Amino acid sequence: MLIVHNIRLSRILRNTWQVDLIMIVSCTGAYLTRAFLIKHHFEIPAIIPAVLGTAIAFFIGFNNNQAYDRWWEARKIWGALVNDSRSWARSVITYISQNEISDEEFKTLKNRMVRRHIGFLYALKAKLRGAVDENYQQYMEEADLKEINQHSNVHNAILTLQSRELQQLNKDGMIDGFRFIELNHLLIRFSDEMGKAERIKNTVFPTTYNYFTKVFIWLFIVSLTLVVSHEAGLWSIFIGWLVGFVFVSTQINGMSLIDPFENNSSSVPLNQITRTIEINLLEMIGAEKIPAPVKPINDEYIL
Repeated sequence: MLIVHNIRLSRILRNTWQVDLIMIVSCTGAYLTRAFLIKHHFEIPAIIPAVLGTAIAFFIGFNNNQAYDRWWEARKIWGALVNDSRSWARSVITYISQNEISDEEFKTLKNRMVRRHIGFLYALKAKLRGAVDENYQQYMEEADLKEINQHSNVHNAILTLQSRELQQLNKDGMIDGFRFIELNHLLIRFSDEMGKAERIKNTVFPTTYNYFTKVFIWLFIVSLTLVVSHEAGLWSIFIGWLVGFVFVSTQINGMSLIDPFENNSSSVPLNQITRTIEINLLEMIGAEKIPAPVKPINDEYIL
């Protein structure tokens, strides 16, 4: 996620230089075609680029709106995970009664349930980013790892372990019915938020929208160059590129938000969010080793 208000020129060029070259070549080809092939035969009607420009504006506007909706929904999901994770740790620490177990066993029990949740978050993050991230293993006990390794959906298996232990605590009288309902409700919320994130990840944005937008932009640039070359001459190449750059950069900006869980500068900062929850929860259980916050990359964005 970008954390600066001004975008560096180098970043813009890095993201668009290939498209810029294609546009310049297309504009040059359009200018030469008119100058040497069709100049003395007919004129390109100015209404063609005008109509194409209007159509492209609608396409780009739709694409960008849908892309931002996906990104914002993903951000709200992980914002809810932050709040619910803190509530889970707070409830585990305060709601469970010690009964007849020793102080050490009681502390181990609470630590296990809180640390297991941190493992859930890291497993979910790895799944959403399609990466092999085994950080969750350091927060799981050996018996838990042996069981969840039999499942393809690790984060869902971790929630099952939490639910099973919660049920056992209720059976042993360490939490009453009301507190059991509250803790179980948090597990349900984790499952809902997990499912919403998976829905975004597994739902592919219709490729036809992106494809036809690119085609229309290319046709627009070529037709605009053909039309303005009559008055502007060689400058029509620059004008075609400049107007095309506006459309292309806007379209690229929107498409960068299509998959909000990708590991890039425009995505939801899962590393930062997960680390923030990890720090908060470890501090709540009094852990000795607390990891450092995730730092921005080049003071420009954070992952």
